[in-house]
Amino acid sequence: MRFLGRSLTGLFLLAATIGLLAIAVSMVNSAFKARAERDSAEPSARERVFSANLVTITPETLTPIMSAHGELASRRALDLRARAGGTVVDLSEGFENGGRVQAGQLLLRIDPTDFQAALDLAKTDLTQAEAELRDATAALELARDDLANARRQADLREAALTRQKDLVQRRVGTEAAVETAALAASAAQQVVLSKRQAVITAEARVSTAEATLSRREIALNEAERRLAETEIRAEFAGTLADVSVLRGGVVTANEKLARLIDPTNLEVSFRVSAAQYARLLGDDGALATTSVTVRLDATGVNLTTKGQIARESADVGDGQTGRLIFATLAPAPGLRPGDFVTVEATEPALPNSIRLPASALNAQNEVLVLGEEDRLEQAKVELLRRQGNDVIIRAPGLAGREVVTERNPALGAGIRIRPVRQGVGIAPEAEAEAEMVSLDPDRVALLRSFVQGSSRMPEAARDRILEQLEKGILPAETLERLESRMGQ
Repeated sequence: MRFLGRSLTGLFLLAATIGLLAIAVSMVNSAFKARAERDSAEPSARERVFSANLVTITPETLTPIMSAHGELASRRALDLRARAGGTVVDLSEGFENGGRVQAGQLLLRIDPTDFQAALDLAKTDLTQAEAELRDATAALELARDDLANARRQADLREAALTRQKDLVQRRVGTEAAVETAALAASAAQQVVLSKRQAVITAEARVSTAEATLSRREIALNEAERRLAETEIRAEFAGTLADVSVLRGGVVTANEKLARLIDPTNLEVSFRVSAAQYARLLGDDGALATTSVTVRLDATGVNLTTKGQIARESADVGDGQTGRLIFATLAPAPGLRPGDFVTVEATEPALPNSIRLPASALNAQNEVLVLGEEDRLEQAKVELLRRQGNDVIIRAPGLAGREVVTERNPALGAGIRIRPVRQGVGIAPEAEAEAEMVSLDPDRVALLRSFVQGSSRMPEAARDRILEQLEKGILPAETLERLESRMGQ
């Protein structure tokens, strides 16, 4: 019995082994046949269709905005300097950094003791010079009176000489009397000459006194000016900066004490390229008074003001290019000299122009236009301006046609696309034919976060995509576009 059982077990194992070998041979044979059939089968080609956002070209009149960066400066800024040296004895309460002062306000006073003494001495010298001039004038009057009296006496002596000569001719007088009269007349003339010399001397004294008086008046004016220089007043209303003096401090002549700035009278200087400068010229070739907008981008708050182009720099500047333009600004609370701002100037309007996203244009100034059977065509356009993330072009032959707003390497002439005219997602009628892709939970969470935070996506397309993400699937084209957006 034991022998019989072992024999039956051996036969069973042998039969099983043979059966397994037969199955293996059959499977290998089937595999070879399947491979041969696959290798001999003709490949089936399938055209891949991409989705692309489109926009219709509508020519219109656009006004470009020229953007540049500039720096604010005050049109009225004054360095306050000490015109006289000494100790600061009086200081205004507002004389500090950021202090507001009014026009004519006394800012500080330097010790005037020495200057007051010099002024008093100049006044005394002037009084003395005035007294000297009065004495010289009086002496001149007396000298002139003496001269007049001497001339009268000389005239009398001449008359007496004439009478003696007449008596001699009539043989009544004597020659001795004539000689005596002649000597008296000559002495009188000598006295006249002496008195004339006295008058000249008196006139010279008066001239000297007048010159001395003029010098004393100049010295007095100088002393008054030096005394006035001990006080520094504000030339205009403004704000103080760079204050470097305190009460009791000693300053020297011409030392800078502070800087007075008018923060309400601002201008902005900004540099533009030669091409941009040419667009700002008027018909007469002069710089046009174009309006500008100045904006200071602060966190959460934008400080903005208006202005007008006023002038340009006389030269380009060492190591610089383009032109430096200056524009006067309206009063703007919050803006201060030294701020770096963005300047936007309005250019002349461009008729028959089109605004497109910059991603719609390639380096050769070409766009992709939707043609027949939803296939793309390449078209040449004229680039007029670049405005941030947009471009302004001119394409007379493309009015009313649709162009791709976002180019990518997969799109080109002859490629068939699935038009998307309302956002990121594909059209609902095309979703039924689209290839669906299953997504893992992590990928679903990442895509949901991106779609919910996208502000450029239409609400209808966002809701449809979120609904599909709840099921863990998405059309392949939509997934591809979303991942492309996330990569940007």
